[in-house]
Amino acid sequence: MLGFVPPLPQQPGRPPSTGHMIVCGDDALARRLAVELRFVYGERVTLLLPPGRDANSPETPLTQRGRAAALFGRMSAAMNRAGNGGGTTGGSGDTNAGVEAVRIMEAPEPSDDILEEAGVDRAAALALVYDDDERNIRAALTARRLNPRLRLVIRLYNRKLGQHLEELLDQAAAVAMPGIDPALLDASTTVLSDADTAAPALAATALTGSSKIIQAEGLLLRAAERPPPRSGERADPGLCTLALLSSTTNDPAGAEGSDSSGDEAPQLLPDESAIAAATGRGTVVLEAVSRADPDRPATRMGGRGAPLSQVFSRRLRWSALGVALAALALVVASLLTTEDSLIHSTYLTLLDLLGMNDPSEDGTTARKVIQLLSGVAGLLLLPLLLAAVLEAFGTLRTASSLRRPPRGLSGHVVLLGLGKIGTRVLVRLRELDIPVVVVEEDPEARGIPLARSMHVPTVIGDVTQEGVLEAAKIRRARALLALTSIDTTNLEAALYARSVKPDLRVALRLYDDEFATAVYRTLRTAHPQALTRSRSVSHLAAPSFAVAMMGRQILGAVPVERKVMLFAALEVAGHPQLEGHTVEQAFRAGAWRVLAIDATPPADRNPDLAAIPPYDPEGDATPPPSGLVWDLHPGYVLRAQDRVVIAATRRGLAELLRRQRSVVPGR
Repeated sequence: MLGFVPPLPQQPGRPPSTGHMIVCGDDALARRLAVELRFVYGERVTLLLPPGRDANSPETPLTQRGRAAALFGRMSAAMNRAGNGGGTTGGSGDTNAGVEAVRIMEAPEPSDDILEEAGVDRAAALALVYDDDERNIRAALTARRLNPRLRLVIRLYNRKLGQHLEELLDQAAAVAMPGIDPALLDASTTVLSDADTAAPALAATALTGSSKIIQAEGLLLRAAERPPPRSGERADPGLCTLALLSSTTNDPAGAEGSDSSGDEAPQLLPDESAIAAATGRGTVVLEAVSRADPDRPATRMGGRGAPLSQVFSRRLRWSALGVALAALALVVASLLTTEDSLIHSTYLTLLDLLGMNDPSEDGTTARKVIQLLSGVAGLLLLPLLLAAVLEAFGTLRTASSLRRPPRGLSGHVVLLGLGKIGTRVLVRLRELDIPVVVVEEDPEARGIPLARSMHVPTVIGDVTQEGVLEAAKIRRARALLALTSIDTTNLEAALYARSVKPDLRVALRLYDDEFATAVYRTLRTAHPQALTRSRSVSHLAAPSFAVAMMGRQILGAVPVERKVMLFAALEVAGHPQLEGHTVEQAFRAGAWRVLAIDATPPADRNPDLAAIPPYDPEGDATPPPSGLVWDLHPGYVLRAQDRVVIAATRRGLAELLRRQRSVVPGR
């Protein structure tokens, strides 16, 4: 394979160096995380993988070890072509030891013996990114016992369980290390979800003009993609311009910009001169910051009841409205023809409707006519009540079944796959009140109960079979999100959907970058008027996991075509590129940019900027003010006690952390 360099064979007699990092996993995220740590941050990494399957198996031509080695080889070749030795420099300064510095081990489980052999007692950080939550929890408890000072980064799909586990492991570290610095304790355990990290970006691809949301101390930062300005116009930079999209954005045959696209690639964090020179290129800008609403009720994920519109049909509801209007008209007629009060007229009319009143033999002619009309309306009321009972009974019987796409549905998003990623994307789309139709082959898939409880129309069937996408009303859909775990299935569904509706917006989940680029370019050429995106979940999630491994708080990751930009919280102390410099001087084009400072006194700061500060809504109708200041004067001088929010590229953040390690004693 092109760019392949064999990894250094495992040497039991050669223990890993102190301060190295260990990555344990069984899928693409583990391999990409190891690549991120080694080739971006320059860390020495031990990668623990389960034994690969039979190398002769047609489904898996490479073992787990072979896949990892091939990925490292391609990355090493790419780094050498780029001429950037800093990304491959290890802790000892070896610029050509990229692949050899990765120690690959194979074991079915991260047991005590295996973790000890990997050097967990001397490691600085351990990432547990298995696809199984239980395995990650078991290994985390073992690792915390073997090394209380170890920084843990754990991948969990269950968010509530993750919060409790993080508290438990932090308490264990505090007991083992009395008097530990609260900031270090807060970074000792981080629980992340690749599904939560990637879901916003995947959901945003289905929306026109959608924005990516980053949360910081109860404030929402919106990073929005804007089209190129027309001739003679200047694009609105918002609060600041975060990125310039690739120059091939409007070229039907152009490839989506990536790290290997050269001058055609998107430019992250450009300076003013680059922005002024970039004519005809779209931008990603930071829009106005708004406050998160902690009082907003949570999205209804289901319940015992059901909306009235789903219990009774539209025809029955119109019939009920007609009977009610007839009864109201009879009451008005009774008031106009008699001298009775409103209450008495209504009472008599209801008795007549229900057939419970005596005939008005001695009444006036008008009273007799009204009574006859009330009797006729009462005859209509009886079948209406019977139909309502039958429909309600039928609705209750089918409440546990999946809904079919209703007739006349249009403008919806067709979502393929209800695994971990698809389920999170479904929740995100419903939070945005976007109609969704789900297609899933497995009736026992993870997200099926959620789709049932949210009353989301669902089609059970193989998306590659004829008629399945038609059942999802693909001809009238606004977008297709192909998020199954099989690349060929996603591609086949996208090609068929495009043949049915050429202008359909399509987002594909593809693992292999080269394959994704080829697919993207071909679809753009064949359908130049339609929007196509290819996304890799591991590519979106790996940078966030890597930053957590470095002990820094990541607020979010924003994809810019096939690049990723990170938002992180940093202490200014120990960063010579920030401390003592003005905001303008601290800006480095293509690397990092200071967006905000935390003006809260250090003793009162919220350790987790990503969380909404708690407050008592009964005692105070408004949440406490955020300490973050976004409208920074370019001449503001950054002080050591400041905490800042920065936007950074992966390499820019890695450079900041490497420089900090070189100047902070004991690091």
